[in-house]
Amino acid sequence: MEQPRGNETTQRPADLASIREAHDRIRPHIHRTPVITCRALDDIVAHAASVGAEAGSFRHDRARLFFKCENLQKAGAFKSRGACNAVFSLEAAEAERGVVTHSSGNHAAALARAAALRGIPAYIVMPSNAPAVKVAAVKHYGGRITFCEPTLAARESTAESVLRETGGTMIHPYNDERIIAGQGTAAVEFLEDVPELDVIMTPVGGGGLLAGTAIAAKSLKPEITVVAGEPQLADDAFRSLQAGEIIPVGPQDACGPTHPSGVGPTTTIADGLKTSLGDKTFAVIRRLVDAIVLASEAGIARGLELTLTRMKTVIEPSSAVPLAAILENPAPFAGKRVGIVLSGGNLDLTQLPRMLEHKEDEG
Repeated sequence: MEQPRGNETTQRPADLASIREAHDRIRPHIHRTPVITCRALDDIVAHAASVGAEAGSFRHDRARLFFKCENLQKAGAFKSRGACNAVFSLEAAEAERGVVTHSSGNHAAALARAAALRGIPAYIVMPSNAPAVKVAAVKHYGGRITFCEPTLAARESTAESVLRETGGTMIHPYNDERIIAGQGTAAVEFLEDVPELDVIMTPVGGGGLLAGTAIAAKSLKPEITVVAGEPQLADDAFRSLQAGEIIPVGPQDACGPTHPSGVGPTTTIADGLKTSLGDKTFAVIRRLVDAIVLASEAGIARGLELTLTRMKTVIEPSSAVPLAAILENPAPFAGKRVGIVLSGGNLDLTQLPRMLEHKEDEG
């Protein structure tokens, strides 16, 4: 996805130093989110591993899961980290003109909030079919919304028009070094709190969280394994990593990309992950990420339900994808201490029954 140029300055590639600088910069504006565990989920993963094992071959080397609760972050998602870093990185003269983005999800609210904290305008381009709860969040934080047709082309062209009219600075949702560095601060906290992690895992959509996590984790602990969970129905990152080049989800808006099978728009309930990688995020992912593991819709729905009922923790479907991927592919995680970033908690409760319809009948 091309990033509108606007008035953006040359960006320094994200590295551990810039992630630490970002952490210092944003610390007053974010939560240091807790890490929690759940013995019941460890048991369920162990059972899933035993079901797929040959008789007598299952070893009782249980995976231990640790959850970094970015669902409890300001504005309800990890996006506040990158947005705050980008906004508070701007020089004063640049900041006065405001910031611009196109987003239908958590980045829109996070950027509006960060701009409000700095006292500058945020111009947010949103598709006309954006969820009402997301629109309400942007308005709550004072974002100035321009609606457009629900296509990627319309979003980008509308953002270009807003940039010309306002002279603002484009803050891309993920394909921005300041955003990547900000998102990487979650992994720094995670490894400070649980330094013995063997694996660190995030969902992947546009790749900002995954790229920032990979840079931070591999810099702090080179032997750690970095893994992403991705829906089978929006598996562009998985296919891109295999192909060695970016394979986009499709020509349509991030709210409704076309599945590579050609059957039409994807129907994954993990709506925050229907986004193609950017060139900046893909370069990092290709270099530092060890694996992307896919999850079915039934698995994602089950992961969502288990997190709600067993951990008593509210997350959005995208956050359930790593757990779903582990439950459906448990063998590589046996005996490992696995850290999972719960990316967000902005769950649309009106849609919850529909989401859980995907779950398999477990009899």
